[in-house]
Amino acid sequence: MSLPRIVITGVGLTAPNGNNLADFRNALLTGKSGVQPYEIRYFGKTVAGICNFEATKYQSRKDVRRGTRAGSIAVYCAHEALADSGLKIEDKSRVGVFVGTTEHGNVETETEIHNVKQYNYDLSFWTHHHNPRTVANNPAGEVTLNLGITGPAYAIGAACAAGNLGLIHSAQMLQLGEVDLAFGGGVSESIHTFGIFAGFKAQTALGTHADPTKVSRPFDKARNGIVVAEGGCLYMLERLPDALKRGAKIYGEIAGWCVNSDASDYVLPNAQRQAECMRGALKRAGMKPSDIHIVNTHATSTTQGDEIEAEAVRTVFSDAPHAYVNNTKSFIGHAMGAAGALELAGNLPSFADAVVHPTINVDDLDPKCEMRGLVVNTPRKVDRVEAIMNMSFGMLGINSALIVKKYVN
Repeated sequence: MSLPRIVITGVGLTAPNGNNLADFRNALLTGKSGVQPYEIRYFGKTVAGICNFEATKYQSRKDVRRGTRAGSIAVYCAHEALADSGLKIEDKSRVGVFVGTTEHGNVETETEIHNVKQYNYDLSFWTHHHNPRTVANNPAGEVTLNLGITGPAYAIGAACAAGNLGLIHSAQMLQLGEVDLAFGGGVSESIHTFGIFAGFKAQTALGTHADPTKVSRPFDKARNGIVVAEGGCLYMLERLPDALKRGAKIYGEIAGWCVNSDASDYVLPNAQRQAECMRGALKRAGMKPSDIHIVNTHATSTTQGDEIEAEAVRTVFSDAPHAYVNNTKSFIGHAMGAAGALELAGNLPSFADAVVHPTINVDDLDPKCEMRGLVVNTPRKVDRVEAIMNMSFGMLGINSALIVKKYVN
């Protein structure tokens, strides 16, 4: 039995350098970074990728106060994706909301501990909103409350592969007939928890540079760690016949995917497992490495992580003459659960304009990170872009590879 084809018909996002796809894409083509100086309690001064979207565009001030930053990001992205799709939802019980997330909830608990400290740890000052704020399904749940959606809605916990998993799970639920429409992608509020900065610093994995916009520099010889970022991207996904019936604009078609595990280390990635994941996605899509035109890397600007991923990419794409390699974190930092979803969005317009956005801040390419087709510092016009492989990996050894292809009837 052949499964229905799944297409993307709407994109809603907020990134540190843009609050819609057009602005985000323009930033990626003009070298505009979204990383800036930042200070957070207990940790002090650092840098972060900070979003500047209007939360009250779709929420009341009361709902913003009662909910979470991740929830506001998800609500904003969902509304933007819905508006972009041109859909009018008729049966809200047939809509799913599948939101990838990583660190959600930490910031709420940290905030409450900080607050009660001011009252000698008198827990009577602990907010009654704490529990609904910290449950993992909060961002998806806030979307359902805001839009009145009564279908399945929950979080996809997959570390920094979660954004990809939100899309993959949406496609699977549509193919199974469990829903007729799906909001899928990922969100992150990570910059609001001091613990994540302290944790990465303890791992000696938090990047530094005199210029905040150059801290995130994947593949550069002088890279020294990640930039923590917030953001979100949700897509509207539909079965192809439904999209065609209403004359929808189609951004691309979900062609294949693979998710696997390293089973080798808590944080250090595994090039062999990553390569297997890429090959698994190609096999599912019925494609060869030479069919891929953009390989969007996960690379976070850590010394070992970038080297290992470059090794995996060389293993799979060494003989793929039309595969161009790029990276989005160099512009916005690492948006954790939102990373994969945002990074795919930045490349989708390449189907129309055949331009590959670059990896910026590569002043001295590390020989260990050399890859055929790596696009650095300036965009590259190519003959055509018909397929994108979007890669996202995460702690505890989770790997994901998602292939989106240009829609052809």
